[in-house]
Amino acid sequence: MLLLRCQLKRALPQKVLCEFCAVMGKLQSKLKHSTYKYSRPDGIIEERIQTKAFQEYSPAHVDTVSVVAALNSDLCVSGGKDKAVVVYNWKTGNVVKRFRGHDREITKIACFPKSNQFFSGSRDKTVMMWDLHGPSQPRQQFSGHAMVVTGLAVNPDSSQLCTGSRDNTLLLWDVGTGQCVEKASVSRNLVTHLCWVPREPYILQTSEDKTIRLWDSRGLQVAHIFPIKQHIQTYCEVSEDGNRCISCSSGFGGEGCEATLWDLRQTRNRICEYKGHFQTVASCVFLPRALALMPVIATSSHDCKVKVWNQDTGACLFTLCLDGSGPLTSLAIGDTISLLCASFSRGIHLLRVDHSQGLQLREVAAF
Repeated sequence: MLLLRCQLKRALPQKVLCEFCAVMGKLQSKLKHSTYKYSRPDGIIEERIQTKAFQEYSPAHVDTVSVVAALNSDLCVSGGKDKAVVVYNWKTGNVVKRFRGHDREITKIACFPKSNQFFSGSRDKTVMMWDLHGPSQPRQQFSGHAMVVTGLAVNPDSSQLCTGSRDNTLLLWDVGTGQCVEKASVSRNLVTHLCWVPREPYILQTSEDKTIRLWDSRGLQVAHIFPIKQHIQTYCEVSEDGNRCISCSSGFGGEGCEATLWDLRQTRNRICEYKGHFQTVASCVFLPRALALMPVIATSSHDCKVKVWNQDTGACLFTLCLDGSGPLTSLAIGDTISLLCASFSRGIHLLRVDHSQGLQLREVAAF
């Protein structure tokens, strides 16, 4: 492209050259090159390049996006270093509303089940509650942590909020009154993520002390500690039926950099591990059963890759490399065929499942 422009610069008048470059720039913006791993029938894995029509929407943020979460099948909520909480319609490419109130980077987002309300946690040590149809100011503020908020989880009936921090504490809040009703502290328990187990009074938590804890919200007591891993546990997710959970870990050069499937029922044993990333795995999700004939999960990593795995066997079914995105920070389910992926350098990526040549992921837009 650069060589062609240099040749044309010598041959064409400046006005014609400018018009030509503008047209080529628009054409380039509508094409997206990404790489993926393809498993041939003979077992050999090839790296292929896919070029697809690509839509560049107006950006949701002006800096690194730390977290993205689905509000419903059309809207997502995101936050990042620009201190803004943004509701975005990822199907139309439009910002629906921006919320401001935090003084520092947004670290976590948690949405009410089937509601227009949501929470944001920040490096400013506070949690704020927002209403999509309310004012741009927070509806409520929760202040109680001494350090950055690194975990948020809402219970199934939206009456309680659990927050975690690098200050080694978990706080349980009454959403209606805004009052802290329980506090628990464990030495060296630097919280990295929290999620509530569906239809249960339990909260799953990962930590920098390499431990995964299951808390009973009735008194905020530790109900179970899973076997300690060898690396920092960065994130956790619970399956929709509440029977299984995934955790993922930090690492570098392929050491660590994994996700682990656990049983949340009687045995609470490790079921499977997913190894193949080369840097910290920052997020993991259970994909809807409608996407494939088998149970599958997806992981995103600081190595710029999103991987799809066979949940039962641990086999990697597909790898999508989001070139130029920088570390991938967060994954969320958009709808039955769409994933949202937040990144350091290129905002939020819209990924779509494609079954035309087996199970594949394609990047179709960014915002």
